[in-house]
Amino acid sequence: MEFRDYYNVLAVKREASAAEIKAAYRKLARKYHPDVNPGNKEAERKFKEINEAYQVLGDLEKRKKYDRLGADFERGASEDELRRRYAWRQGAEQTTGGFSDFFESFFGFEPRSGRFGFGPFEAPGARPHRAERAADAQAELEVTLKEAIEGTQRRLDLTAQDECAACGGSGLVMEEERHGHSRVIHSARPCAVCGGSGVVLSRRALEVTIPPGVTDGMRMRLKGQGGRAPKPELNGDLYLTLRVRPDKIFTVYGRNLRCQLPVWDYEAVLGAEITVPTPIGRLSLKIPPESQTGKVLRIKGRGIPGRGKEPAGDLQYELKVLAPTRLSETERALMRQLAEHHRARHPDDPRGALLEG
Repeated sequence: MEFRDYYNVLAVKREASAAEIKAAYRKLARKYHPDVNPGNKEAERKFKEINEAYQVLGDLEKRKKYDRLGADFERGASEDELRRRYAWRQGAEQTTGGFSDFFESFFGFEPRSGRFGFGPFEAPGARPHRAERAADAQAELEVTLKEAIEGTQRRLDLTAQDECAACGGSGLVMEEERHGHSRVIHSARPCAVCGGSGVVLSRRALEVTIPPGVTDGMRMRLKGQGGRAPKPELNGDLYLTLRVRPDKIFTVYGRNLRCQLPVWDYEAVLGAEITVPTPIGRLSLKIPPESQTGKVLRIKGRGIPGRGKEPAGDLQYELKVLAPTRLSETERALMRQLAEHHRARHPDDPRGALLEG
């Protein structure tokens, strides 16, 4: 009978907490679930192995027993010695229920009687299955820059892991009798509905309210909208990551929004009042006289709205001065006249700093 390292199966350390073990199991069960891998025999084998490991490590008493006996297996103690020390039951030639020989011997399964036990079959003080929270769910949702600023309502198609109603999330269907605080388990088999994982994949649509002022990568917690449990208060949560779609005009820097703004040379020289775009409309912007390319004009507080203690961002317009093209003869004559007047004033050479090097 080969020792099976359940910690290695779930890829966790021996000192892993119950929460870490459960998280590892959920992740692997989702990856190898038969619904996700139809017809894949290797995935089916792996799924059964993962489920078997969690049946032990996910139960405090079973884990304690496994940690004791597992060390004996690793030290090479004889099977006869283990039977004597822990009163193991003899098994039949073949296994039932999809569990390994190791599991069935370890927890006292008797194929002839169809029983699982915990050492002795009757477990004094054994507690009924304790309801746990269903798994949390993760999802992403893309919004436009306008929606990030103003907020919106969006439909989200979600695939989540709900606890299996057939087995109550335990992964096992048991036949048992109760006598006061004790119980006798007559049989246990993997749940046919969930394949022993305790969860089933479900798909549903949610209407999500996106508040104003969200930024790329922001996470929203939607309480109770993750995996479903038999009781609503035990539902998991949905953690929704928001992605802001790149905009054709504005680049996002935190909550600031920057736009490359082309202006004619005469608008930059003389100053002008022009109409500029915003993510949610248009507004009027004054260009100061003698503005140069690269100058940034700011409209405070008109970027992405603030949230909590974080203030609203600014709208930023970076000027890009353009020279007119396709000039008429009259316009060319005027430009030559302007150039002559300007040179007569002996201005600094705009390339002087370059030539000094």
